[in-house]
Formats: sequence, structure tokens, C-alpha cells
Amino acid sequence: MERLAPAKVNLGLSVLGRRPDGYHELHTVFAQVSVGDRVRLEPIPEGVEFKGKYGKRNLVYRAAVLYLEAAGWPGGVRIELEKELPEAAGLGGGSSDAAAVLLMLQELYPAEVDLFPLALSLGADVPFFLLGGVAEARGVGEALRPLKAPRVPVVLFYGGPRLPTPRVYAEVKPHDYREPLDVEAILAALAEGEPPYWNSLEGPAFRLRPELQEVKRRMRGLGLRGVLMSGSGSSFFGLASSLEEAQEAARALRPFGWARAGWLG
Repeated sequence: MERLAPAKVNLGLSVLGRRPDGYHELHTVFAQVSVGDRVRLEPIPEGVEFKGKYGKRNLVYRAAVLYLEAAGWPGGVRIELEKELPEAAGLGGGSSDAAAVLLMLQELYPAEVDLFPLALSLGADVPFFLLGGVAEARGVGEALRPLKAPRVPVVLFYGGPRLPTPRVYAEVKPHDYREPLDVEAILAALAEGEPPYWNSLEGPAFRLRPELQEVKRRMRGLGLRGVLMSGSGSSFFGLASSLEEAQEAARALRPFGWARAGWLG
């Protein structure tokens, strides 16, 4: 079995404040992109075999063990992961890989297993990838509402540096908090115009790595619209008027880092 584990971007991310449990209250719109990793599964008599990076600490290994345990170990699985997305870049690669494993294992070994709590135990972004498409998310990202949105050409770019998520959130100050997103206005402006969104984590990321502001300027200089950092960074995305325009912009960005063109939603 083989499955695309797509990237995601955040069509706006508002940090509303800090919760009593120490986490930040978020309001965001997730959107998957037609660029991602490839995950392959092969049934084996027992156990989980995975030779990728981080071994048993990798989310795909942990996802497989969680599902097979919940299903009563009906068999085992060999996992092969072909990485395309940059690591820890705000594109959700590891979370998407884990969700792909859960979905494929439920198909391979059908059982009355609720995937959502398994996904949430692996990370706040993992439940979104069970849904895919576009979705509004609240809380720490786990309260999801599916949305309908137009397919829009998009460019993804990652040129580093790597920004650990805990470090970015540790840099969040009260003046970085914003009001909830206007989700309907964002969806209405996707296909034409500049979407009225922001990412509350850009300010903290730019304070940690001021050079990231140049990435945003460069992408805007190529004519991309709505350029925004995704998640806690340090990847950025920009919207294009056509797939050809997106591909041309991606080619122009490749001398500076990893760049891909695809479809949003």
C-alpha cells in the first residue's frame, strides 16, 4: 500500500492567549497541499519494522504501534518512508506521515478503532490530516471544522534556519496575541485578492531570526500573493494566479533553498 502524506499550510494563525494549562489558545485554518512525502506499508506476520530516521521515536513507528495495539495486533507491518518535505519546517510532514499510517493500517487491518484520539496523542496537527482538505481549527489545533475552499496554485519555500516550535512559542509575548480570524473572508479572498490573514508566530520568529523577513520580501517580489510563514516556521507559502506562475516562482526560489509548486486545498 502506498499513500501521499501531504504538506499543510496555515491560512492564518492567530494566537489568542495563554491557557491555564500553559498551552496557547489558537485559531487557524489548515489547508493541505498537493506536495508531500510517500508512505508505503507492507503486511508482515508480526511486529513493526521501520528503518527510517529516529527509529522507534519516529511518529510513523509510534502511529503503527498505537493502531496495532488498539486493534489487538492482528498482524505486523513494514513501513517505508520517502521524505520530500523538509523536516521541522512548519509544513506538518511528520504529522501527515503518522496520519497516513493510521489510515492505511485501518484499511489493511480493519477494526473498530477510533483514529482521532490516537492521532491527537501523537500531536495536535495529526487529527487534521485524517480529514485533509481545508479545516478551521481551535484550541491547540484539535477542534476541527471542515471547510470548502477553492483550489489555488501555491508555492512552498524553505531555506532554513530550523526553528524549534517550543522556542518560537517561548518567544510569544502578550503583544503578539491577535483576535480570531475572519474565516469566511479568508476563503472568499483565496482565489482573487489578498487574503486578510496573519500568523501571530511571525513576529516571534522574525525576532529570533531577522533574516526570515528577506524570504517574505523575495517571494512577494516574484509576484506571489498572501505570502505568509506556515505554522511556527520557517517555511513560507505564497499564492499564484496559475500553476505555471507557481512553477516559475518555485524555479526562481530553488537557488535559495527547497521550493515546490502545487495546489492548495
